[in-house]
Amino acid sequence: MTRTKAASRSGTRAEASSTARMWAGALADGVFKVVLGAVFVLAASGTGDLLGVPAWLPAATGAALLIGGGIEIAYVRRRPLPAFLRLMITYDGGWALATLAGLLVAWRGGTAGGEVWLGYQVVAPLAFAALLASAGPSRPAAGTDS
Repeated sequence: MTRTKAASRSGTRAEASSTARMWAGALADGVFKVVLGAVFVLAASGTGDLLGVPAWLPAATGAALLIGGGIEIAYVRRRPLPAFLRLMITYDGGWALATLAGLLVAWRGGTAGGEVWLGYQVVAPLAFAALLASAGPSRPAAGTDS
């Protein structure tokens, strides 16, 4: 085998490995949302007390995370990876901003920090799931039957 062919095969394997890791990360993101959602539902009262919000808000947050994470898991490998990654990055960036906003409200003596943080987590996973469901399906790679 020539050096060029060996390098080409090695590059293809590295790209496939990188893509597989990205898909694994997308799956892990959905699993994390489902687990977090279950925790919020099961510990709604305690979480509500901790964040200074009524218990129904963590319960609603948990339900939204369970639904959003479940849909995310269902669409892994059924939607194009670039679309999946863009949505994940947007979601996580919004989560970071909502967390900062909630902390800022709390640090300044406000009482709505928990509502801001949980409110984002009620709306965002459902929006993420809706956008993911509306994205076009993945296309098989050229030269494959799947």
